[in-house]
Amino acid sequence: MTQRTPELLRQMFQRAVDVADPMQSLSAHLPEKPEGRVVVVGAGKASARMAEAVEAVWGPCEGLVITRYGYARPCKGIEIVEAAHPVPDEAGLVGTQRMLELLEGLGENDFVLALVSGGASALLTSPAGDISLEEKQAVNQNLLSSGAPIGQMNVVRKHLSRVKGGQLAAAAYPAKMLALLLSDVPGDDPAEIGSGPTVGDESSADNVKAILARWNVDVPASVQKALEGQSGVLRPQDEKLSRVTNTVFAAPSQSLEAARVMADEHGCDVELLGDALEGEARDVARSHAELALLRQKERAAGDRPLVLLSGGELTVTRTGDGVGGPNAEYALALALALDGAEGIHAIACDTDGVDGAAEVAGAMIGPDTLQKAEAKGVSAAKALENNDAHRFFETIDDQVVTGPTLTNVNDFRAIWID
Repeated sequence: MTQRTPELLRQMFQRAVDVADPMQSLSAHLPEKPEGRVVVVGAGKASARMAEAVEAVWGPCEGLVITRYGYARPCKGIEIVEAAHPVPDEAGLVGTQRMLELLEGLGENDFVLALVSGGASALLTSPAGDISLEEKQAVNQNLLSSGAPIGQMNVVRKHLSRVKGGQLAAAAYPAKMLALLLSDVPGDDPAEIGSGPTVGDESSADNVKAILARWNVDVPASVQKALEGQSGVLRPQDEKLSRVTNTVFAAPSQSLEAARVMADEHGCDVELLGDALEGEARDVARSHAELALLRQKERAAGDRPLVLLSGGELTVTRTGDGVGGPNAEYALALALALDGAEGIHAIACDTDGVDGAAEVAGAMIGPDTLQKAEAKGVSAAKALENNDAHRFFETIDDQVVTGPTLTNVNDFRAIWID
């Protein structure tokens, strides 16, 4: 281990973020601006940056995109609306209605460019049936705390919405649509990115009921009533989706590959554990700690350092009342499992700069993490038990705070083994 190890881990994370910046990656997938009326719509944490990248090529455009508070970018024609994430708010509700009105009356000679990234599920808000915004907020919060995988959360969100599950594309029909998608989901399935506003889905209301029961998510009567009615979610073969092309232009795998190249350039071996890992953050951390200790034991003196890289989207089943997120909880559980093992450092961050609901990307750990906590009078074990990882790392000054990164390709984790 050298003094540069923590610095290099942060540089690898930054490289992963930079590669996914729409200003660097979107233009190659953008056609020449079509003749006639062109409307740009979209939502997500990266959507304003995507809109900025579009106008850098096409010039000022008509349109509206909804992004998270603090993630707006300067655009000349496309209107940027800021709203709440991960729990929707009134601004998202109003912005979504205005977006749908913008798509009304389009003809088959018109063209719609849809810009979708992670975060669109909360930012595109138009509850189905008689569900109120407050009820939608409560369901969303309960889902986030349940520990349910992102794919199952998205199934619920689609059937409780008037805009997800292909319904945004249906609102633009018969106009031609190109949807450019920035993936933040394991497997890069377009139907899962932002709950698939431009992609059909085969799930049913019965699937939603099973998910709510499996993860013990309480819902109000209005939600139960909506699930008994006719869902607006479109099947993939629906005629109203026949003029849509969905293209994933940036994904976690590209960011991990960029980090792998950087590690190699700095004299490290790399083992990729996958870009689509899911599961309980603390359980995955313990598994990774076991692997890291095994790999360290296998290496001989003089071997190059080894970096274990992984991505995906971990979850937290919330039982305490602390302040945390999946990446910080992973890092905390990893530190506990490694128990001060010499020569092992790690970073775990969300590439959008927001881990859970906190304005913190994640955290870093090293052999001295538990010692630093003891010196500050805080217990790592109690912090983990209380889901209080962000406060823990704030106390020992090992948080990673980036501010808005303007992109989102999900979790980034790197473990350095000397």
